[in-house]
Amino acid sequence: MSAPSVLIAGCGDVGSRLAKQLVAGGWEVHGLRRDVSRLPEGVIGVAGDLFKEDCPETWPVGAVDYLVYCAAATDHDEAGYRAAYVQGLQNVLSWLDDYGQTPDRLIFVSSSSVYGQQEGEWVDENSETVASGYSGRLMLEAEQVALKSGIPASILRLTGIYGPGREWLLTQVRRGYRVAVEPPLYGNRIHADDAAGLMAFLLEADRRGEPLQDIYIGVDDAPAPLAEVVAWLRDYLGVTEWADDASVRRTGSKRCSNARAKALGWTPTYPSYREGYAAILEGKC
Repeated sequence: MSAPSVLIAGCGDVGSRLAKQLVAGGWEVHGLRRDVSRLPEGVIGVAGDLFKEDCPETWPVGAVDYLVYCAAATDHDEAGYRAAYVQGLQNVLSWLDDYGQTPDRLIFVSSSSVYGQQEGEWVDENSETVASGYSGRLMLEAEQVALKSGIPASILRLTGIYGPGREWLLTQVRRGYRVAVEPPLYGNRIHADDAAGLMAFLLEADRRGEPLQDIYIGVDDAPAPLAEVVAWLRDYLGVTEWADDASVRRTGSKRCSNARAKALGWTPTYPSYREGYAAILEGKC
């Protein structure tokens, strides 16, 4: 039996983490990004720009069993998000069609920004999507492109990704970051390795013939009040003073549930911020 092939369109940080896991599992992995020299060892480079209509010259000519679309916006404005998530996906689908390739499944990486709940509500895959910002609205539009593509699709709505190189909160805490305690401002997060691991888990499940749902949320086991996370990090880092210009976040929040992914058998390596941030600070990930 030949190795399954996957094309990771937008093979950046999380995509490369996924690629490493799949290569180790015997998959044939194609990674599409502008600079293929930065791809992990064992990944077949596809040098191209998702934002342009021209198909990459190194597009794979054989079967593409799976497609993972995990692009990142270059410009964080409405035009940038449309280019990255709507037009980019449409381009990839067009290139597949040009080569007569129909993957067994498409995994589209979306965001929990599609949920606009602000009162600390628990949110799952059946919750109303009430996105108010352009990012959430465009993610919902891109999700529909994926679901109506003619390819069996699963949407993975990731929450706040953290990990090595994604250390904004750590930097802010070291500077004396403050956050409102009441009402609780919940943070939903997932370690970058777990985000990649959940994608790999879904791919392997589909490969085994297990039925997948249309939508999954990628989040750890323990959404927590941001004030609690900041207090724990301050103690762990030994930060004892507040900066004069420290930020005070007072926006609303929600709590995202990973029950559907866990019911399928997925378990995060870093079930809460404690394990994840400790691993980062101790150089274990």
